[in-house]
Amino acid sequence: MGNIDPRIEVLRELRKQSKQGGGQERIDRQHAKGKLTARERLDLLLDEDSFTELEPFVTQQADADEEPVLGDGVVTGYGTVDGRVVYVYAQDFTVKGGALGEMHSHKICRVMDLAAANGSPIIGLIDSGGARIQEGVKSLGGYAEIFKRNALYSGVVPQISVILGPCAGGAAYSPALTDMIVMVEKQSFMFLTGPQVIKTVTGEDTDFESLGGAQVHLSVSGTAHFTAQDEESALALVRYALGYLPSNNIENPPVKDNGDSPLRLADELNELVPMDPTEPYSMHSVINAVSDRDSFLEWQAGYAQNAIIGLARFDGVPVGIIAQEPSVMAGVIDIDAADKICRMVRLCDAFNLPLVTFVDSPGFLPGVGQEHRGIIRHGAKVLFAYSEATVPKISIVTRKAYGGAYVVMSSKYLGTDINYAWPSAEIAVMGPEGATNILHRRDLAQAEDPEAERKRLEAEYRERYLTPYAAAHAGYVDNVIEPAETRPMIIKALGAIRQKTEAHPPRKHGNMPV
Repeated sequence: MGNIDPRIEVLRELRKQSKQGGGQERIDRQHAKGKLTARERLDLLLDEDSFTELEPFVTQQADADEEPVLGDGVVTGYGTVDGRVVYVYAQDFTVKGGALGEMHSHKICRVMDLAAANGSPIIGLIDSGGARIQEGVKSLGGYAEIFKRNALYSGVVPQISVILGPCAGGAAYSPALTDMIVMVEKQSFMFLTGPQVIKTVTGEDTDFESLGGAQVHLSVSGTAHFTAQDEESALALVRYALGYLPSNNIENPPVKDNGDSPLRLADELNELVPMDPTEPYSMHSVINAVSDRDSFLEWQAGYAQNAIIGLARFDGVPVGIIAQEPSVMAGVIDIDAADKICRMVRLCDAFNLPLVTFVDSPGFLPGVGQEHRGIIRHGAKVLFAYSEATVPKISIVTRKAYGGAYVVMSSKYLGTDINYAWPSAEIAVMGPEGATNILHRRDLAQAEDPEAERKRLEAEYRERYLTPYAAAHAGYVDNVIEPAETRPMIIKALGAIRQKTEAHPPRKHGNMPV
């Protein structure tokens, strides 16, 4: 074999340099913090030997105080997850703290454009100190280019953000525009203004964890959808979640049969709902009993826990799940729950995931605080989302469906295709207590025994108006079913309406009350 062409030797040396990031010393510091490097993260995320890098030789174009680094602090390219093509970028904290500059942004935008053009998901692994100060407005322009693409490609391909370190300042807007955010406990931080700025402006002392840590964004702000204990778990979760989503908005979600019979009954549900309408039960038990075994992936589990959202499978077909949790605040809908529900409905509609809604809510949360903060506007988001959604929609009223909560939660006249009710369902303008107070105020005032009369009138109202058969007589539900047969009834309905088509009036876009 002859001598190697020296030009090939140069190429090999440059490839080697491009994989060294900020150098071994900085890689060691990254590992000392318990953090992986950008390339190690990509190895965990993608199928073995599937990654192909793009633009590894790009460097900072502006004058720099130090020698430009090949790759400019971000690794970009494409690979596969369970055999499906995805486009990826991973910020390299060993190079200028992962700070974003003009060419760093160029590389990210390049893979985003390729992902959209080829109908593949885009996954960002974020670990960055923010904008590269020495590049000035070019860094800000670089962020704007990314944000623009986040918005333009929203609903075209799934966009997933994995926060694996700091994500500070304006950089936090990019994850906020994506479909799914995963954070790592004690390691991930997102915030617009850091502790020092807050201290200067308000005098308040805070730290990174309490300001924008994983638990804050999972349970308080509602910004994150999932948290994980470590990077390996976070990246494994992304791989798992992708299995529920199509690659783009014109594909159907991937079907995965786990052997769970579509005819399986859930007899335990026939005894789940208490006879006392004020006694709680677990809607999580309902969802897990009727969906394919071990298939329910709950989103935002720590936020607005009076509402439940997530993805599950029925006979292998991925669907979106929306529900109330009657064991938390009686399943009442408040501002946070409304936002949580609306976001999931729109995600599912964008990516062709049928919607299955379980209803048990006494209404919207009353109170001056909720009214002043805009419960009307936030509740209207749910109405808008369900009305706009054209995917197959099924609803099951398990117990209470009072007033506005009945209307907004996938009622028939918002365009829901199949509406079922359990024998325990109560569909009415309001509960018997409030209705009795309004309808029979004078009778109660004149009664010899007001309390006994109240109970009699409430029982009369419940028997006349609150049975599911009253709603069925008027056509507001399509059928009253046994709780045990909910799973096969949902699966049959999904099979019957999976080819539905629905046309809306031509328009640029609606104006949802945000």
